[in-house]
Amino acid sequence: MKVAVLGAGVVGVATAWELLRDGHEVVVLDRRPEPASETSYANAGMIAPGHAYAWSSPAALKTLIRALFRDDLALRFRFQGSLDFWRWALRFALQCTAEKAARNTMRKVSLALYSQRRLAEVLAETGIACGMRSRGALYLYRRAAGLAAADEKAKILRDAGVEVRRVSPEEAAALDPVYEPVKDRFAGALYAPGDESGDARLFTRELARRCAAEGAVLRLGETVRDFRTAGDRVESAITDRGEVAADAFVLALGCYSAPIGKKLGLELPIWPVKGYSITLPVGGSNNPPQLPGVDEDNLFAFANFGDRVRLTAIAELDGWDWSHRPEDFAPMLKAAHELFPQAGDWSRAEYWAGLRPMTPNNLPIIGRGRHRNLWVNSGHGHMGWTWACGTARITADLLAGRRPEWDPSGLEPKAH
Repeated sequence: MKVAVLGAGVVGVATAWELLRDGHEVVVLDRRPEPASETSYANAGMIAPGHAYAWSSPAALKTLIRALFRDDLALRFRFQGSLDFWRWALRFALQCTAEKAARNTMRKVSLALYSQRRLAEVLAETGIACGMRSRGALYLYRRAAGLAAADEKAKILRDAGVEVRRVSPEEAAALDPVYEPVKDRFAGALYAPGDESGDARLFTRELARRCAAEGAVLRLGETVRDFRTAGDRVESAITDRGEVAADAFVLALGCYSAPIGKKLGLELPIWPVKGYSITLPVGGSNNPPQLPGVDEDNLFAFANFGDRVRLTAIAELDGWDWSHRPEDFAPMLKAAHELFPQAGDWSRAEYWAGLRPMTPNNLPIIGRGRHRNLWVNSGHGHMGWTWACGTARITADLLAGRRPEWDPSGLEPKAH
């Protein structure tokens, strides 16, 4: 069967790989000239079942309300005139109950654990080297009360099968010596030994090369504009360079799945949530963190890819704006300098902003669309790198008519 995968981010390329493994003829389309040029380009890099809490929660709703009047929070809000945004925001708010947050977290964690196993299998199959670190992650707390509350909250992760344990500053410094000089600045940490990190962009581009070597056609720099349909089937994708006919189509365009999906009668509640990142080259005299993690009081994440360190922060509801200004990074820079003054070469920092494809319940959209040969694998939010290989395998199984190992029931796309 010929399958057209729309999107060459980490999710789309991982899906192409799984389809190739199943013996399909695959073509991948993306508007960018290289794979992983949008959300997968400079993300946090963490594969983190130990931090897979639902963003839609009572605490997030309180923060959003505060963000209406403040611009110095990790969660930022910009007023928008889009009716689609306000529909999404209402749905998000309705998910912000303790009961729904717990349910969504349990499902997020379950999918993360399944996907992490599948990622390990893909890395073993391909031999791709992408700066993977597999010695766990540290989630730091500056205050004892915050650490105690986080330890209690982590019970939901433990119940889902994730090992998370509380460690003292001395134990954190033993796990990662970078904290030895600053261990008096925090009360302790939660340590998740199973969490990992790696460069999603490098993984995606290397996997795309493997796909091409296995016969996949990568049509990059080509934008999908519309579709030609006949009855309950999609016949072809219409691009700015012509038409691409296929027997089946997979929609994996991240944030752009929502507007493109409308052309196929789908209502995909996906909205862009902007994040910011800083990438530092590491030289011989630098002292970067060895383990990935999060400074929970300042809400910035960090990961070491070997020759580079990635710092990420902020969840900003600002529509489709990819731009960034120096002041956007100031809080992250200040907190990172305090914690990791020798993390890398600050004079050669690379600054970036990208859009996370977020759904109101923070779970991806996986399943068949209105047309019987259309499948959706999108809406991964901040978990794209963590979930990519798992949802790719699930999508390939569904397309083949097999029962997936992980049950995606309830995540199917909805029609208009």
